Amino acid sequence: MSGTFEAPEVVVEELDILLIGGGMACCGTAYEMMRWAEAVKAETGKDLKIKLVDKAALDRSGAVAQGLSAINTYIGPGLDPADYTRMVSNDLMGITRDDLVYDLGRVVDDSVHLFEEWGLPIWKTDDDGVRHDGADAEKEGIPALKDGGKPVRSGKWQIMINGESYKWIVAEAAKKALGLARIEERVFIVHLINDKNDPSRIAGAAGFSVRENKIYIYKAKAVMLAAGGCVNLFRPRSVGEGAGRAWYPVWNAGSTYAMAAEAGAEMTMMENRFVPARFKDGYGPVGAWFLLFKAKATNAYGEDYMIKNKDMLNDYPPYGGAIVPPACLRNHLMLKEMKDGRGPIYMDTVAALAKLAETLTPKEVKHLEAEAWEDFLDMCVGQCGIWVGENVDPREKNSELMPTEPYLLGSHSGCCGIWVSGPTDLGAPTTEEYADVPAHLPKGWNWGYRSMTTVKGLFTAGDGVGASGHKFSSGAHAEGRLAAKAMVKYALDTADFKLEFDESTEQIAAAIWKPVRTFLEHKNYTTAIDVNPNYITPKMLQMRLQKIMDEYVAGCSTYYNTNDKMLGVAEEKLELLKEDAQKMRAKDLHELLRAWENYHRILTAEVHMKHIQFREESRYPGFYYRTDKNFVDEENWHCFVNSIYDKNTKQWTCFKRKHVDLVDKSKLFKAPAPH
Repeated sequence: MSGTFEAPEVVVEELDILLIGGGMACCGTAYEMMRWAEAVKAETGKDLKIKLVDKAALDRSGAVAQGLSAINTYIGPGLDPADYTRMVSNDLMGITRDDLVYDLGRVVDDSVHLFEEWGLPIWKTDDDGVRHDGADAEKEGIPALKDGGKPVRSGKWQIMINGESYKWIVAEAAKKALGLARIEERVFIVHLINDKNDPSRIAGAAGFSVRENKIYIYKAKAVMLAAGGCVNLFRPRSVGEGAGRAWYPVWNAGSTYAMAAEAGAEMTMMENRFVPARFKDGYGPVGAWFLLFKAKATNAYGEDYMIKNKDMLNDYPPYGGAIVPPACLRNHLMLKEMKDGRGPIYMDTVAALAKLAETLTPKEVKHLEAEAWEDFLDMCVGQCGIWVGENVDPREKNSELMPTEPYLLGSHSGCCGIWVSGPTDLGAPTTEEYADVPAHLPKGWNWGYRSMTTVKGLFTAGDGVGASGHKFSSGAHAEGRLAAKAMVKYALDTADFKLEFDESTEQIAAAIWKPVRTFLEHKNYTTAIDVNPNYITPKMLQMRLQKIMDEYVAGCSTYYNTNDKMLGVAEEKLELLKEDAQKMRAKDLHELLRAWENYHRILTAEVHMKHIQFREESRYPGFYYRTDKNFVDEENWHCFVNSIYDKNTKQWTCFKRKHVDLVDKSKLFKAPAPH
C-alpha cells in the first residue's frame, strides 16, 4: 500500500481533458471524444491527454449498473424531436429547456443503434405482429433497428430489451475507445479547483483512491462532471436491514451538484425532485407493468383512483388537462386515496395477466410469466426476493405500490441540475416545413460550447444537465456524446492558456484528508470508537441529514408537505449540521468515501431547500406541496429558478430566469393550453 494513513501519497497529473464519472453519460463522452481526438491527432499531430476517473468500476458504474429491462428514450419512425420535447415539457409541469431536449431528440436514436451494434439484445416485432425477445429476434433474422426492424414498444417512447448486461456492453465500447491506460477506477473525485487568475474558469479536480492511501490531483483545461444525481438525501421508507435500499443507485451522493456549485456554476430547477411510485419495500420498477402489461393501480377496494379522482386534475390547468397527465399529478391522485384511508394501493397484476392471457397462446403466456419476473431480475433483483419471501405469484396475488422518498436527478423523470449552454445550430426558417423546429435561442441560453456550464471549461451531461429531463440511459449516453465534440473544441481553443490552481497541492490534500486527521487526533480520547465528543461518524451525520430533510423539506413522513416555517427550521438545522460536518471522522478509506459523500449531500440538500423556499408555489403537486402556497402559479412562477453558490461566504443566491417555449405545446392538451 502506498504511503501511510497519516501521510498519503499525492499524485499530480496534467491533462487536456478530464472525465469524472463512469455512468452512461461519461461512457458516451468517452466513446465520442476519441473519434474527434483521433481526427485532431491525424490533422495536427497533437495528442490530447485524456483521462476518465471513476469512483467505482466502469463495467458496473452508474444508474444502469444492475441492468435494465427497457430503454426509455427511443424516438424511431413516426415521432420526431418536437413530439419528444412536448412530452418532456408536459411531464415536468411546463418548465424545461426546449433547446436542450430537442437537440437530444435529434441524436438519441443513434446511441440506441450503437448499443444494438455492440451486442445489446433488443426485442422486435415480426411482420405477423409476433413479439420476439432479443435472442429470438436475431435468430429469426429480424433486421436491426437502424435497418427498419420494429422494436417492441412498452410505451410511446420505451422499447424492451434483454438488459442484464446493458452497462457492461456500453462500458466495453467506451473502454475500447479510450484504452485502459486512460481509465482510473476506484478514485473518488470530491473537489473541483478553479483557476487562480480567472476564478470563473475550471483548472482541475482532486480526489482519493478508495483502495490505496493516495490522493490524486488533476490539472485539466476541460472537465466533464457526470457523477449522477442524489440518493439517500431523505430518510428512506425501508428501515433496518433495508435501510440502504433505494430506487435510484445509492452511490449517487449529489457530487455532481455540490462540486459544480462550489466551483461557481449556475444551478437550475433544484427544487424539482422525483418521487416514483414503486413496488413496496423492494422498490421494483412499475414501467413495464403499466405500459407493457397494461396493469392498473387501484386502492384497497379495487377502485381505479385515476378515474375516481380525475376531477382533481382540474385544479392544475393547463397540465391537468393534458392527454397524459404529468407523473407528479398521477402521484397526487394516489396520495388522496392514502390520506383518506383507502390504502394500501395495489398494482392489479392478477387482472392484467389474465386479460393478456385471453389473446395469447400457451407458449406466449409462459413467456409473459417469465417477462414478469425478468422485469425485476434485469434491474431490481431485491423485488424478486420480496415476492419469493411473501409468496407472491403475480397471477394470483396483487402487490402493494408506495411512493418512495424523494430523489434529485436530471436524467430520469426529474429536471434539477446545472444551467448549460445549448446547441448552436437551432433556428430554422419559419416555413411550414420547419414549423416544429425551435427558434433562435433566448439570451443567456448559449455561450458557444454545447453542455458547458457557466464555469469556463466545466461541462456536464446526464443527471448534471438541468431543465432537461426524460433522457434516461440512452439520452444520458447521447448527451455525453454531444458534449464530447464541444470539449475537444474547447481544449483546442484554449491550448495556449496556462492554468494555475487557486489552492496549493498541500491545501487540497489537507482538505481531502481532514476526516482522517480528525479521527487520528481524537481516537484515543474514548474507549468506544464510535462515541467521541470530538468527532461524528458519517453514518450518524447522514441519519441527522435524512431526518431534517424528511420532517421539514417534504419527505415521506409529512406526505411530502412543507411550508415557509418548516423550511425555516430546516435552514437553521442544516446550518448546525454543516458545522458538525467539519468534524466528520474517517477511520478507514471506506469511511472517508462516506464522509465526502455526505458533505456533497449536505450542499445538495441545502440548495434543494433554498429553491423550494424561493419558489412560492407548489409546482409539482404529488412530489411536494408548499401548504402555504398550495397551487401552481402560472402568472408569477412560469419561470426557471436558478441559483449561484459563493464558496467563500457559503451563501446561496436564488433568482428567476425567464422561461420561453420554443416548440408549440398545444398538441399536448385536450383543449388549447391557456398560455
